Parts: sequence; structure tokens; C-alpha cells
Amino acid sequence: MRRRGRGAPAVGRGSTIHIAMATHQPMTSAAGVNGDTKTVETYHEDAVHDAQLDFYGSKLATCSSDRTIKVFDVQNGEAVGAGETLVGHEGPVWQVAWAHPSFGTILASASYDGKVFIWKNEGTNTGAYGAAGGWTRIKEHALHTASVNAIAWAPHELGATLACASSDGRVSVLTFNEDGSWSVDLVTAHPGGCNAVSWMPTSAKETSPDAPLTRRFATGGCDSVVKVWEFSEEHNRYVEVDQLTNHKDWVRDVAFAPSLGLPRTYLATASQDRTVLVWTQNEAQGPWTCTPLMPGTKAEDRSKFADTVWRVSWSISGNVLAVSCGDGKVSLWKENLKGAWECISDLDA
Repeated sequence: MRRRGRGAPAVGRGSTIHIAMATHQPMTSAAGVNGDTKTVETYHEDAVHDAQLDFYGSKLATCSSDRTIKVFDVQNGEAVGAGETLVGHEGPVWQVAWAHPSFGTILASASYDGKVFIWKNEGTNTGAYGAAGGWTRIKEHALHTASVNAIAWAPHELGATLACASSDGRVSVLTFNEDGSWSVDLVTAHPGGCNAVSWMPTSAKETSPDAPLTRRFATGGCDSVVKVWEFSEEHNRYVEVDQLTNHKDWVRDVAFAPSLGLPRTYLATASQDRTVLVWTQNEAQGPWTCTPLMPGTKAEDRSKFADTVWRVSWSISGNVLAVSCGDGKVSLWKENLKGAWECISDLDA
């Protein structure tokens, strides 16, 4: 069984992470622009790889190479207590993802052990399968044969649907059905391994109230390619609809921007080639336009960041892009009226 993981970076130093107070977002995401942050002690025993706040900003989930997940209550920007510990993974946990609250208090976790766990909090004092504080593991997804590097919940209008990207080159789309069963769609996405996945907002491509919702997501892989996939009703499976090939090394992250109610779609991609590209599409099935961020000072190398770019994340409003690099720096970017992207803040993670 291949276990090649993403080699995910730490999001903080040691067992601590930082939350930006302007929007209560972890500093791996597009936080407030003023850099006002608070430090959170996670009590993990190894590097912390991801930190995610839930829909309301009232719970913080973290995951670590110590094979555990921590869940904290958040009050006034402060994580309360030592948190609840969820165990069961047999390798580093790379990523956590909260489902929309309409499905309950649901958290998914992805690990180097090739498994995805889905946890539910019932609000009781006891849990099951190594959980605490009422957390119960309701699903163990063990279809992949290598590290699961990234997970992403689909827009809630599409139901409780989770995409899982793996080093085995495949993406599995796990859907909870009304009868209580789970169904899986498999996509062979990137032969060398898949590092990232992101869903397109459902409203970004809808042309009329009666139009069917578009199920579309993007993936990034070790083949240096970004691919866009859409569910085909005709073929009853996900099919590749676009391939974006401007990166020169592994694609480490992909992120669709939240919809602003405009017809244009934004997709940010980050790569080991030290570049971030912002792709825009003005209409469904239309061409993608690529604009690189320009962080450098040398004319011949302006598109290069100082280190590998590991994460890109949009603000809730979709107008600020956070870029997280291997040197521990987080920069915030915003598009100006001329369509160019400007750095508006630099933060130390």
C-alpha cells in the first residue's frame, strides 16, 4: 500500500496556532487585514497541519502528526479549555473540514493512513470510537490505497457530499443518502497523486432559477496540472471539463472563491513552483484567464514567492485571498479596479 503523503506543513509553531481576530479565521485562511491575532494552544504533541472554524465560528478543529484531532469551543476569539480529543487515525492527520450546520455538527478528517473519518457531535457527555464530549465516528471511509491529502464538503445545496483527494491518484466523492446509506463516486484524477480539491459554489454557474445545480470541483496534482470536473447526468459520473497547465511543479492547493452573485468564477491555485495563479471564467464552459500574483521584486522573477506555496484560501466575502508559504509567511491579496492583484498585508504565522 502506497503511503506517500502530501508532506503538509505546520500551520503554527509547535502546538500553537494563530487566529485573526477581525474575522475569527485561522491564519492559514483569508483573515482580517489588520493582522490582529491571538495565539491558541492546541495541546497537540506534534506539528499541527490544519485548523478550521465551523460555520458560526464557535468551534475550532485542529489536526496533527500526533494522529489526533482536537475540538475547542471558541468564545470571544479564545479557545476554551484543553479541547476534546478525537482519536482513531493510524497516521498524521492532514486536514479537517466542517459540514454545513444544516446537517448537524459534523466534522470530517483525512489522514496519511488512507482513511477519512466522519464525526458527529450529539451534544452528550460520552462518545464512541475514541471520541469524547459526545463525538461519535459515524463513517469510516477506507477506499483509498494511499494517503488522503485533502477533503472538501460540497455546497450544502448539493446535500451532504464530501470529496476526498488521495496520493493514489483518485478522488472519491462520498454522499449521504436519504435512506441512511452512503454512495461513492470514484474519479481517476492525477496518476502521480492528488494533493488538493475544492468545490465550485453552486450559484456561480446557474443561469435561471429552474436550472439544475451544477456539481463541479477542481483538483490539483503531482502532475503539475489543475483539472476541473463536473457531474454528467448523461454519463452518470464526474467527467473532466477543463485542464489548466500553467504550473511547472506539483500543485499543492486549489480554492474556488465564494460566489459574490456575479457570473465570473475565481479559482486560486498554489504550487511547489512558488507561484499562485488566479484563474477567472466569465461564463459556463468559457475559457479560463490566468493572472499570476506578483510578490517578487526582481523583474525577471516577480511571480515567485520565497518558498513553496502550500495553501490558498478566500475570505468569506470572496474578495481577499490568503497565501501561506513554507517560510511561515501569510500574505493577503486583493484585486484592484484594473484587474491586477495587490498585496495588502503580510503576516507571520
